[in-house]
Amino acid sequence: MTDQLSLEDLRQARKLIAGKIVHTPMSPVECLDEPAGVELRLKHENLQTAGSFKMRGASHKLALLAEGGKNSAAGVVAASAGNHAQAVARAARRYDVPVTVVMPTTAPMTKVAACRALGATIEQIGTTLEEATDRAHELAAEQGLTFISPYDDWDIIAGQASCGLEMLEDFEDMTTAVVPLGGGGLLAGVALGLKLQRPDIRIVGVQAEEVAPWKPFLETGGFDEIRPGARTIADGISVKAPGRLTRQVIGKYVDEIVTVDDNAIARAIVRLLELTRTIGEGAGVSALAALLEGRVSLSANERVACVISGGNIDMSLVGRSIDFGLSASGRLLSIVVTLPDRPGNLAGLINEVAGLGMNVRDVRHRRGELNVPVGLTAITLELETRDRQHQRQLIEKLRQRGHEVTVLAPDA
Repeated sequence: MTDQLSLEDLRQARKLIAGKIVHTPMSPVECLDEPAGVELRLKHENLQTAGSFKMRGASHKLALLAEGGKNSAAGVVAASAGNHAQAVARAARRYDVPVTVVMPTTAPMTKVAACRALGATIEQIGTTLEEATDRAHELAAEQGLTFISPYDDWDIIAGQASCGLEMLEDFEDMTTAVVPLGGGGLLAGVALGLKLQRPDIRIVGVQAEEVAPWKPFLETGGFDEIRPGARTIADGISVKAPGRLTRQVIGKYVDEIVTVDDNAIARAIVRLLELTRTIGEGAGVSALAALLEGRVSLSANERVACVISGGNIDMSLVGRSIDFGLSASGRLLSIVVTLPDRPGNLAGLINEVAGLGMNVRDVRHRRGELNVPVGLTAITLELETRDRQHQRQLIEKLRQRGHEVTVLAPDA
C-alpha cells in the first residue's frame, strides 16, 4: 500500500474487521424541499461501535498490528479530540495493547471520560489537535510507541472504506454520496469504496465553514489558511492540516467540496433528532446540514446517501445545541420588551403572545436596575414559535403598539 488502494485491498480490510464493527443501517428520510423523486438515505455511523466511523479504521490498524506481531508491550499512541481516541482505545483493549491518548484541553469532557473508562492513559495538552499530534509523536519517539494516525494512513483509510462498501450494498442505485470532511480519512475511504465500483457516483465532501482548509483544493490543489482561534461546534472535523495520503484520493475521486456554518450544523442536529430519534454530533451532521441548506445541487430522481459520521456529542452540550438549533431555525425566540411599570401590563403582553399561538417557555421580570429607567420594567420572554415569519409577526405587532423590543436570539 505505497500510493493507492485497490478494491481487493478494501474487501480484505472489511473481512479482517468483520465482527469488530457494526454494519450500520441506512434509513430513508423525507426532509428535503428538492426536485420530485429525490430519495435521501442516512448512513448511521452515529450508531457504530464507539459512536462513530472511526472504529472502522482503528479496528483495521490494530488487527494488522496484531497479525504482524507488532503490538509490543510499549503499545500505541494516538492524538484526537475524541472519536479517534475512543476508537483506538477500544480496539487496543481488544488486543490487550497499552494505549496512550493525547487530547487537546478543549476536547469534550464526555470523550475524555470515555477514553479513560476504556483504560487509556490520557494526556491533555494545548488547545488544538495539531499541538496534541506533535506531543503524540514525541511520546512515540521517547517510549517506542506506534503512532496511530486518525486519517493519514492507508490502513486507516482502508478500514474507513468499509463504510462505502456497505453503502453501495444497501443502496445500489445511489447517484450521490455526501460525506463529512476533516482530515479526509472517511471521505477518502468512502470515495474509494464507491468509485472503484461505480465511477459515476458523485462524491461531495462537507467542511465546517470556520475551519475549511480543503475548500479550494479541487480547483487549485492548495489549501486555505485557517485564521488563529477559529472554532466550530463541529470539533470532529476541525482539522487544519489535511493528510498527505487523503489528498491523493480526494483529488482523484471527489467531485465537489462545500461548506456549512455552525447555525446550519445546529439546525441539522435538531432535524436529525426529530427525523430519526438519534443524536448526531456537530461534525457528524455536517453532511446533512449541507443538504438541508441546499449547498448540494440535486436534480429530479437523484438517489442521495448522506453519512451521519458520529454521535458522540457532549451531554452537557445537548440541551444548548438543541436550543441553538431551534433558535437558528426560527423556532425559539428570546426578546426583551420594555413596558410602563403598571399593573396588568405583563398579563397584556402574555395575551398578545398567546393570541399569535406562541408558547411561553420562560419569563423574567426586571425593574429597578441601572439599565431599566424608573417607571419602566423590562420583561424577557423565551418563546416557542413556528418559524421566522411567526417571530416577525410578534415583533412588528409589539412595536406597532409602541413597545421597545430587543431580540436576543441569534439571527432572529
